Amino acid sequence: MRFIIFPALLFFLSVFASAQQRQYSTTDRQAIKYFALANQRLDENLFDDAVAQLQKAIDADDKFVEAHAVLADIFRTMHQHQPAVDQYLKVIGLNPDFNHSVYLKIGDEEISTAHYEDALQNLEKYLTYPDVTPQSNFRAQKLISDCKFSINAVQHPVPFKPINMGPEINTADDEYLPTATADESTLIFTRKINNNEDFYKSIKVNGKWQTATYLSDQINTPEYNEGAQSISQDGKYLFFTGCNRPDGLGRCDIYIAQKKGDDWGKPYDLPPPVNTPGWESQPSISADGRTLYFVSNRKGGYGGYDIWKSTLTEKGWGEPENLGPNINTAFDEQSPFIHPDDSTLYFCSNGWPGLGGKDLFVSRLGKDGKWQKPENLGYPINTNGDENGLTLTANGKDAFFSSNNLNGYGGFDIYTFELPPNVRPHVVTYVKGKVNDAKTRQPLEAAVEIIDLQKNIPIYQDYSDADQGDFLATITSGKNYGLNISKSGYLFYSENFSLVGHEAKNPFNISVLLEPIEIGNKVVLNNIFFDTNKFDLKPESIAELQKLVDFLTSNPTLHIEISGHTDNVGNDQANQILSENRAKSVYQYLISNNIDAARLFYKGYGKTQPIAPNESEGGRRKNRRTEFKIIAK
Repeated sequence: MRFIIFPALLFFLSVFASAQQRQYSTTDRQAIKYFALANQRLDENLFDDAVAQLQKAIDADDKFVEAHAVLADIFRTMHQHQPAVDQYLKVIGLNPDFNHSVYLKIGDEEISTAHYEDALQNLEKYLTYPDVTPQSNFRAQKLISDCKFSINAVQHPVPFKPINMGPEINTADDEYLPTATADESTLIFTRKINNNEDFYKSIKVNGKWQTATYLSDQINTPEYNEGAQSISQDGKYLFFTGCNRPDGLGRCDIYIAQKKGDDWGKPYDLPPPVNTPGWESQPSISADGRTLYFVSNRKGGYGGYDIWKSTLTEKGWGEPENLGPNINTAFDEQSPFIHPDDSTLYFCSNGWPGLGGKDLFVSRLGKDGKWQKPENLGYPINTNGDENGLTLTANGKDAFFSSNNLNGYGGFDIYTFELPPNVRPHVVTYVKGKVNDAKTRQPLEAAVEIIDLQKNIPIYQDYSDADQGDFLATITSGKNYGLNISKSGYLFYSENFSLVGHEAKNPFNISVLLEPIEIGNKVVLNNIFFDTNKFDLKPESIAELQKLVDFLTSNPTLHIEISGHTDNVGNDQANQILSENRAKSVYQYLISNNIDAARLFYKGYGKTQPIAPNESEGGRRKNRRTEFKIIAK
């Protein structure tokens, strides 16, 4: 943790002023001379020269306490942790009561060098002094909680076996902040060359990442830095951070770009209230594309940098909302990553108990809709240094991060590792499909919607790609989903993905052929549900029924037949009656929703029109269905 919260030079001058008001601990004139020269160098912010003069002072008199104290403070400011600890120990050895703040500072530095037991002892010693200010007490208590957590964490390490992603991704330059699409077909990351940050991408072919290439001239620029990105699950939208750009509102802003064929469109700056004249960065977009998490130092937060979210409405991005005290602290929270399950958030913080610097944490969304207090990912995932920029694959098993101290190809390299089970998100899979015209086989740009049938709310709404007809959406285990694909002039497509009671290990790959609206063409309504041997519509059917209402309303000249079908189990007459009553239930729902009865006809076919063999439960399930057919235009 870095707790120097006032200008270092001001602190050094105060040390010299107090030294001048009392007797030095040395009478050696040479030592005092070098000490005074160090003071002059500090006035000029020449820290290296000041260090050299203080070393000379100490060489002249090794028991010069003030020289050791100031030298320790300079090393502390320069983040040279072990040299700072060594000098503070010299001060304590020479005069244990020289200045009680030494115990607070050495405790902080010993956390940075992972000497947690020593740090705890010195911090507790600091709190024995009677004149500790409330602010310093707060700092010391925070560091003590870090020590206690760290001692336990080191004694109970978690599995951690990082794997370098290889020369296809990593080079002698810095690579960091990787993000992958849900199907793990594309990886986008930041590469820093000659102090300029740009995006690069790698494509996975036959399970192997290919040599990374420059992302796009539309997004990357030679004069500005682009970084801290978030890719939508389908790879169509890129949210990223751009700083000091002429079209920006503040020092750093969040931008969005949309994929156009094989390239990207020109990015645009998100308008207020997301971006402000302040600092907005590190976006992470939810799986449904409707909630944007980001970091800002705007007013109304809990500390320095906080994590906020904005929700997309019909009028655009809404007023950002702070994630609250279960996420944000009086210190800094950054690098948010919302997993595609939309209920597991990973981020880094130096405010929650950790091992030093910034640690990685996970928080889960509670049943009350609020984020729960975070859990540290543990040691050695977290260390006494800074950890940040963690992202995950959609399956929640594998994580990406970057490091410069694992003997990679040079600088920061990107690594992957298997996340311990206790800090994984919910299991997520995806639906990946292509939409084509059933007659011409040409790709279609169609509306794609996936609905949580229990809640009757959409979790994904977008269009298939106009050029390729493809789409991709993530779905979380434990729920029942309805898929609806529609386009003007075509019958809509219905599919069901029930993940209730089991985890989907494999993705759903589908090919959708949209039928034109012609007499005789049919649609199987896969999201209309009945209890066994009953014909009352279950609540989960409402979303699909409403799609049918909307379809008939948009095509007012159509007449349809609603048909019910069963498998071959049970009495034929009972199945016939059941199928007809189920068709009638749909018929009555449509009438109650202002569809003219003259346009509707219903009929039960029992077991007489199977669409799959009845030899297996899967086949029988397909045969138990409700359909509609165009009978007049």
